[in-house]
Amino acid sequence: MKNYHGKRVYITGGSSGIGLSAAKMMAERGAHVIIFARRPDVLKQAMAQIESVKSSRNQNFDCKALDISDNDRVRKVMRSAVDSFGAPDILINCAGRAYPRYFEDITYEQFDETMKINLYGMRNVIEALLPSMKQKGGQIINVSSVAGLVGVFGYTDYCASKFGVIGFSEALRSELKRYGIKVSVLCPPDTDTPGFTTENITKPEETKAVSAGAKIKTPEAVALDLLKGMEKDKFIIIPGLDGKITWLVKRLCPWLVEWFMDTAIKKSAK
Repeated sequence: MKNYHGKRVYITGGSSGIGLSAAKMMAERGAHVIIFARRPDVLKQAMAQIESVKSSRNQNFDCKALDISDNDRVRKVMRSAVDSFGAPDILINCAGRAYPRYFEDITYEQFDETMKINLYGMRNVIEALLPSMKQKGGQIINVSSVAGLVGVFGYTDYCASKFGVIGFSEALRSELKRYGIKVSVLCPPDTDTPGFTTENITKPEETKAVSAGAKIKTPEAVALDLLKGMEKDKFIIIPGLDGKITWLVKRLCPWLVEWFMDTAIKKSAK
C-alpha cells in the first residue's frame, strides 16, 4: 500500500463508520489527519483512536465540530483549518445520512435535509477548500453509494442525493484535471456502521427484502478498497463483488435488475 507520509488528509464524517476507518488507515500510513463531524464528544473519542495508530511522532491530528449543510459555517471552519493545519492534499467527503421510508412518508423537510447534507454539504466543503487545493493539486473522494447507481425501493430522497453526487463528481473531475486535482467516487454497499443501524429503524419491509441476500461489508474493508481505488486513480470505486456485479448488470441488462427487485418486493408483500 502507498505511504501517505506528510500528506494532509481532511475527512468529513470522520468520527465513525467508513470515515473513521479511512482516517485510521491514513494515520497508520503516516498522514496528518483532520476530521469533521457534528458531535464534539464523538469527535474526541474518534481522535483518540486515530492517534493511537500513528506511525510517527511528527504527525499532526485535529478535529472540528461542523454541520456541513451550513455553508457559512463551513467556510469559516475550513478557512481556520487551512490556516492552522495546512491545505489538504486529500479530501474525503464521507458525511451523510439516510432515513428510508415510503415516498409518501418522506416529508418535504426530510427530502430537503437529505439533499442539503448528502449533496449540498459536499459542494460546500469543496468550494471552501478548492482555492487552497488548486495551488498544489491533490485528490478528492466523494462518497456516494450503490444506491447512487441503482434506484432502491424506500430511498427516493437518498437515491436522489447519491445519484446527484456521481453526476456532480463526474463534471468536477473534468473541470479540476487542469489543476492536477483527481476526483473519485466511492459507492459502498450496505456497511456495518452506526448510520446503517439507524437506517434499519425506518426501513420498509420491501427494502429489507430487496437487500436480503447482500453481504454487509465492514467499514474497514470499505476503507481499504477506497485506498486501493485511490492509488489506481479509479473514478468509480465499488467495494465488494456484489456491488460490482449489480452495477455491471444495471448497465448491460437494466431490466434484469428491475425484475429481481420487483420479485423480491412482491414476495415481501405476500
